[in-house]
Amino acid sequence: MQKFLLTALFLCSLVYAKAQGSNSPILFIYDASGSMWGELAGKTKKEIASDVLASTVGKLPENQPIGLIAYGHRTKGDCDDIEYLVELSNRSKTNITKAVEGINPIGKTPLARSATMAINSLKANQTKATLILITDGIESCDGDLCKVVAEAKASGIDFKLHIVGFGLKDGEKEQLKCAAKAGDGNYYDAMDAAALNDGLTEATTQTVDKPAANFSVYALKNGQPVDAWVRPTNTATKKELDGARTYRDTARVYLPAGKYEIEVKPLEDSDIPATTILVELKEGEVKHQDVSFDGGKLEVSTTNNGEPWDAMVKVLDKTTGKVVSSTRTYARSKQMEVPAGHYKVTYQALTIEGIDINFEVADVEVKPATTTPISHNFKSGIA
Repeated sequence: MQKFLLTALFLCSLVYAKAQGSNSPILFIYDASGSMWGELAGKTKKEIASDVLASTVGKLPENQPIGLIAYGHRTKGDCDDIEYLVELSNRSKTNITKAVEGINPIGKTPLARSATMAINSLKANQTKATLILITDGIESCDGDLCKVVAEAKASGIDFKLHIVGFGLKDGEKEQLKCAAKAGDGNYYDAMDAAALNDGLTEATTQTVDKPAANFSVYALKNGQPVDAWVRPTNTATKKELDGARTYRDTARVYLPAGKYEIEVKPLEDSDIPATTILVELKEGEVKHQDVSFDGGKLEVSTTNNGEPWDAMVKVLDKTTGKVVSSTRTYARSKQMEVPAGHYKVTYQALTIEGIDINFEVADVEVKPATTTPISHNFKSGIA
């Protein structure tokens, strides 16, 4: 009996250990090029990246395997200065933070060669992993990161690549975006410590263990990308699923087959209200939607027996019924900026008694860069 209990206990411990260690490794590829001594808001990018990475690692599950590759930290001008500082099998957060603290940025930016080292280690270990590349610069060793990633994916190596661009200029991002897309991951644009923290935090949650994204959103206004948060909610269960942020690019999420209300909320230009789109996904289906916040204006006015009159006016999304904008006229013409689309408009006359103080216009179309006038005349005291 005692032997049976010991055997059972041993088997249970194996099951527990397997469950605890079931997450695939996360491998950080860390920029230690000389440009990391550049400053943002009075601190070097090295200091900021070190602090934020330590914070990010600290939030990971206790038994999460975490590895670290650094480039440019030992020899100036050497495109082969790439080193595995912490192996993939590591489960100590302290090992990562200590390794990062000891890095002295002096070298070049061999992005393609660093990715090749990471990918080759996955192949050698026959494991899958989430790769997170942090860089403040573009390739400086004549490599083609996007090509390396695409070829590795085509060969069947299982990984997801996220890239966090730290303090990059607009013309420096396209190759990185290409590589992230080829690696089934996201590109995160970080211009300060807060954005770096947001990008790394989200990247560590969008792991290779999760199903591949099957729905994507690109938000824009007046032809320019808008940073926005995308929140999907299952219409049947009312459960909110994991969302994503566009970072002025494309947000990608995984949605099981079903119908969803997806709120797209701009994180800049606070005058732009959120919009909600309805999406249905079938098994195996992949969809994309551009969401335009190009605004138009509604010019509303109210009268009572032909005289200017005070009223409350609400503009509701025609699809969801949610209030997009509202105003009080105070007996004057008022303008409201809303995204282009179809709306229901409701009026409630103030300081009029009776049953006819409410009025509804079922369908008003607002077009981009145009002003749509709409008015209503209440009639009171007339037999």
